[in-house]
Amino acid sequence: MSTRRQFVAKAPLALLGAAAACSSPAPPTGNQDTATPGAPPTFGTMRETGPEVTPRTFAEAEKLMQVSMGAPEREMASEAWGRSMAAMLERRTGPRTLAIGPEISPAHVWNPVLPGVSVPDLEDRFIRSDVDPGPLPDSDEDIAYAPVSRLSRWIESRQLTSERLTQIHLDRIDRFDGQLECVITLLREEGLAAARRADAEIAAGKYRGPLHGIPWGAKDLIDTAGIPTTYGAEPFRDRVPETDAAVVTRLEAAGAVLIAKLSLGALALNDIWFGGETVNPWLPEEGASGSSAGPGAATTAALVGFSIGSETGGSIISPAMRCGVAGLRPTFGRVPRSGSMTLCWSFDKLGPMTRTAEDAMLVLQAISGFDAGDASSVASTLDYDAGAEVRGLRVGYFPAWMNEAPATDVDRAALEGLRELGLDTVEVSLPDWPYQSLWLLVFAEAAAAFEDLTLSGADATMKVQRPDAWPNLFREARFLSAVDFVQADRMRRMACLEMARIFEEVDLLLVPSLRDEMLVLGNACGHPSLTIRTGFLEVSRARSDWAPGPDIPTPDFSPPRRVPHGVTLVGRLFDEGTIGRVGLALERATSAWEERPQGF
Repeated sequence: MSTRRQFVAKAPLALLGAAAACSSPAPPTGNQDTATPGAPPTFGTMRETGPEVTPRTFAEAEKLMQVSMGAPEREMASEAWGRSMAAMLERRTGPRTLAIGPEISPAHVWNPVLPGVSVPDLEDRFIRSDVDPGPLPDSDEDIAYAPVSRLSRWIESRQLTSERLTQIHLDRIDRFDGQLECVITLLREEGLAAARRADAEIAAGKYRGPLHGIPWGAKDLIDTAGIPTTYGAEPFRDRVPETDAAVVTRLEAAGAVLIAKLSLGALALNDIWFGGETVNPWLPEEGASGSSAGPGAATTAALVGFSIGSETGGSIISPAMRCGVAGLRPTFGRVPRSGSMTLCWSFDKLGPMTRTAEDAMLVLQAISGFDAGDASSVASTLDYDAGAEVRGLRVGYFPAWMNEAPATDVDRAALEGLRELGLDTVEVSLPDWPYQSLWLLVFAEAAAAFEDLTLSGADATMKVQRPDAWPNLFREARFLSAVDFVQADRMRRMACLEMARIFEEVDLLLVPSLRDEMLVLGNACGHPSLTIRTGFLEVSRARSDWAPGPDIPTPDFSPPRRVPHGVTLVGRLFDEGTIGRVGLALERATSAWEERPQGF
């Protein structure tokens, strides 16, 4: 099975798109008058429309679809196309074009809880760790790197003010963002004003909870009223929304202090945006990975207390793994996406990127819950008890995966660490199916979400014009078959039933973070995941999200360079609490999260 990056690189060769065919104007369409009163309209009797189509057109198109027709079938199809199928494209070819705004979700709404799939019967409770944070450190750097679990205790006890903490993070942004390129819009005055309000409320006895007064950063696909939200892409760099996204509203209600809009790979792919490439603080010769590159880099280097990223196909997991932060991808539907950029309606998820597993749970508690603005939003419980016993929980693993790339010694040590903590390790398996076929759903939905960008030609203004970048992939995806989309959707149901079967056998999974099968299955089936740093490894070459090529050089290192490595826990639907407390136990056992990147 290829990696995610290799698959995206190969996809253009399989699709062989040609964008010019997308924009041919069409004359009016409509059903012809029936000759006999009472005779119903029939297929194949619409008014002729569209450009000329010949048997050769179908012969060439068959290469794209990987199907085969004989000469008589091509002759019939080409003769009938203008009367049977072409008129169905009138919505975009005219004359009655219909604009469909990004706020309109498809009529089909994905629900990961399929008929026959059970979800755990969970309590609605949240019990955080009751750990003494110790005295407030003397140095600003030590304060900046403290996790939210400690910062919140110091703020609550008024040993630390939000204004001082916010100024510490703003100073670090001034010092280090020039190297990291992770901040798109800095909210200096707005942040300081919010921090002063937080301090005044806390002084008056109105403490809102563990996020009150904590500075944070939002991936710049999350709308902020009156503040640019650029999607990291040239066509949207001047975009200023009028309202806040649901998660922004919820974090404001929790008292968190927004100080930065953070970078993302353009339109949520990889780590290059219109301002440059966001880099990994541990290894500045490589990108931070994406698409939540800014949240990964800024949280790693303590430019913010925490951040919010998003994931469609690995965009929280990958930067969390590479940068060494805790990345929590919630169950699909738990966190509302209202007011956030749509890439793929049935895959997109927003989630916390933090320094520790418990920090991620503290943020998740604040942003969870139903929101009517998101068609896929669900009401759900969050059951988390930091002090609950992990001994006896069943952790599943795939034996073959743990002994081949991309698994590392860190992954294998983490599995052994869970055994030492008293968890029962259980071998699990999946059918040998072509799971990468499910990415077809992402390509098709993403091309629909950004149809105007493609058809208008505005995609040509984007910095990265590579076979594995969105401009080309959006164009090619227009030639995917609707039939294959439906078949991929049906395969998705089959795959999700397999995941449900596995979670009847275990309470959670431990998997190599970038294992391609689990990246697609976890996202397609909506399961929550938590990626945490549990160790370090050495690399002899810089890593890249982009397909290898002479235009994307990756420097070699001699001697090898030491970098953090994150492992991933995958949970049952809506059971973030279990992976949260297991992650917390594993972090405490390794203490790897405490080390900081040199130079920051």
